[in-house]
Amino acid sequence: MTDTASSAPILPPVAQQREHSFTRHGVRVSDPWAWLRDPSYPRVEDEDVLAYLRAENAYFDAQMGQHAKLVDDLFAEMRARMKEDDSTVPQRDGDFEYWSEFEEGAQYRKFYRRPVAHPDSRELLLDGPALAEGLDYFDLGAFSVSENGRYLAYSTDTTGGEFYTGFVKDLQTGELLPDRIADVNTGFVWAADDTMLVYGRANENWRVDRVLVHRLGHTGDDREIYVEEQLGFTVSPGLSAQRDWIVLSTGDNETSEVRLVPAADPFASPVLVRERRAGVEYEVDIRDGTLFILANDDHVNFRLATASLATPGEWTTLIAGSDDFYLTDFELFADFYVTEGRLAGLDQVQLRSYADPAQMRAIDFPEEAYCAGLGNNPEYAVDRLRLSYESPVTPDTVYDYHVGEGRLETLKVREIPSGFDPSQYRVERISVRARDGAMVPVSILSRADRNPGGPLHLYAYGAYGYAVPPGFSTSRLSLVDRGFAYAIAHIRGGDDLGRDWYLQGKLAARTNTFNDFVDVSRALVERGYTATGRISASGGSAGGELMGAVVNQAPDLFGAVVAHVPFVDVLNTMLDADLPLTPGEWSEWGNPEQSAEAFRHILGYSPYEQVTRQDYPPMLVTAGLNDPRVTYWEPAKWVARLRAHKTDDNILLLKTNMGAGHAGKSGRFEGLRETAEEVAFILWQMGVAE
Repeated sequence: MTDTASSAPILPPVAQQREHSFTRHGVRVSDPWAWLRDPSYPRVEDEDVLAYLRAENAYFDAQMGQHAKLVDDLFAEMRARMKEDDSTVPQRDGDFEYWSEFEEGAQYRKFYRRPVAHPDSRELLLDGPALAEGLDYFDLGAFSVSENGRYLAYSTDTTGGEFYTGFVKDLQTGELLPDRIADVNTGFVWAADDTMLVYGRANENWRVDRVLVHRLGHTGDDREIYVEEQLGFTVSPGLSAQRDWIVLSTGDNETSEVRLVPAADPFASPVLVRERRAGVEYEVDIRDGTLFILANDDHVNFRLATASLATPGEWTTLIAGSDDFYLTDFELFADFYVTEGRLAGLDQVQLRSYADPAQMRAIDFPEEAYCAGLGNNPEYAVDRLRLSYESPVTPDTVYDYHVGEGRLETLKVREIPSGFDPSQYRVERISVRARDGAMVPVSILSRADRNPGGPLHLYAYGAYGYAVPPGFSTSRLSLVDRGFAYAIAHIRGGDDLGRDWYLQGKLAARTNTFNDFVDVSRALVERGYTATGRISASGGSAGGELMGAVVNQAPDLFGAVVAHVPFVDVLNTMLDADLPLTPGEWSEWGNPEQSAEAFRHILGYSPYEQVTRQDYPPMLVTAGLNDPRVTYWEPAKWVARLRAHKTDDNILLLKTNMGAGHAGKSGRFEGLRETAEEVAFILWQMGVAE
């Protein structure tokens, strides 16, 4: 980072207030920063809007520029923990083994394969650094090799806007075919003896509402085989375990519907498994004419059922739903199948027999807090399973589980070049009683010699049923090694303790998520882990909404807060059906246009509307100009309102990536530098020696 403190403005920018209001359900809402939404979006060309964003970026540079050395030191420290010339473990698929590599100093991967019969040879399939050369942003989306091994279909995004363009490479000649496939937003499925590609296309609002078939070598219009008419539903194609059926899955956040199409003839009439029913989610795979269905139709924690292809809607329970075990996934293989789930919040991997459903073998994992699951297992007939495992003190580990022997073979443990000694750290898993009596799990990593009462960083997400895994991170060591404890609050809204844990944090129960985070923070103070004002906190997207809500509710608890691409303008976004994701989000947050109750509930917690005249902690907020998920004006409007209302002198920074989207800058080192900026901000504001 260049130190621009001497030339950039010292005073924070002030966004004009322009009178704007609207009335819904008899309630008038004032929104004086509504002008920050460029009416030409997704193009952003309004000079007033751009001038404000640039002014905020200049202020960010001026303030963080004073700590450029700290950022540089942290970046070097984090990079030293990264094995730069790293590679994935090769995995067999047919006649080849596939893997990817980073070369030292490279931002992006190269992708390779080698014939199983000639393991000493290797073939470069795709050169990420070459594709990204000269681009400010690059993301590889789909990556799929044809069944015959000759062609590679892949897609790229060069703006961060999540509209991908598809390409096909002839691996025999190394040349690109003339095919250009626009607006891809799913993976590619090869069909009809590798003469066709099946994929999902995004419409102008980023919603994948149709599945198309592309004929190899064809440059004309692709043919639609499914169009989703229900607003808010998206569709995605997949491939069955035996690769003989294309699985068309459509749904929103709480309802789904599946159709099956023969891979040999993607234009055949689809087989509807069962008609959609509000609140019922299900997934399907098929083996030798028998459908396997994971569904929550008769238990909140899902059951596994079977059905015949002739009567796909008549389901017979294979594994009943359980109050204790949360069944999250399954995968079919030739001689056995695998179920995955969580027991008491910890990941489980179970092998099961087709002949006897009562036969179940669970793979044991020894640590108190960890995350584990199936890795990439592309082949149907296998005698070993690829697994991934990590914990807060165990770096990412790749195993092969030998099914016949019941034995784990370690293939790779993530290397930390600068060194890492797990014995120097302590992992705890505690439970905190929330204000309504719910027991919230918390995973805590700290140095074994840490002094009680020191600084603590608290992270959470709390939405969409996403469970934050207690995994390994080298970047968080930069806090922990400076005396911080690092805690993950497994709050409601995620499904850490089962599907009901998620349901207790959505719609009318949404405020449980925010209350859980505040209650965990207070409990960590009461139990002596830290002190009031000595907690730093962070979250992104819906986790950024969490940050906005908790600083409104209990600002005194926090000494620094980082909100990445925060979803803080909840009410306005949920009222706008023309925004990319809004219709599909109503099942998560509620529809305030149709429901007065939902309107008042969202208005009551929406971080933007609930900013008030009070002291706020120091805050760093990020945004992406091309972000289709949390549009740039949400964090911009929130920061503008905070500046106008907060009664303190604490620092408030907004950084907008002008050429990136929801995930921030692309490239492993660019992303790492942004992490270094975040940690530097926390250390600066928490008064920890630089």
